[in-house]
Amino acid sequence: MAIDPSVVGRELAPVTAVIEAGRLALFATATGQDDPVYSDPAAARAAGHPGVPVPPTFLFGIELDQPEPFGWLTDLGVDLRHVLHGEQSFTYHAQAYAGEEVTARPHIAEVYSKKSGTLQFIAKHTRVTRVDGTAVADLESLIVVREPAPAHPREEQR
Repeated sequence: MAIDPSVVGRELAPVTAVIEAGRLALFATATGQDDPVYSDPAAARAAGHPGVPVPPTFLFGIELDQPEPFGWLTDLGVDLRHVLHGEQSFTYHAQAYAGEEVTARPHIAEVYSKKSGTLQFIAKHTRVTRVDGTAVADLESLIVVREPAPAHPREEQR
């Protein structure tokens, strides 16, 4: 099913979260960030930070902190069994720290297809801000929806 291009510009539900130090430490370990500034408040302060800084790419997970993080895709008629992660990128404006509250505000930026519509792409942009509106980062992700190949006529007869 083709994704309706009129969804471009649609704002998705914002997600607000308090950045937890323990979660930062787990994320840093899981992503191979062995620098103690990402897990030890004393090491972070010794390095000149006011607290434990958010490791690279952590902010992508904020949008997953909702009951149905992929509900926006199913609302578009996307079958999640055919979703692939295309790419993601981050533009940082300010460092975020443990204990801060941030809000992620996503919107659908672009929809297009390739290979005669068998691959559809949804570009989603998310602005992450502090409570006072200060920009922390802009996140971009590309979702690929692979349309299943039609069944071979002989297979349909079985």
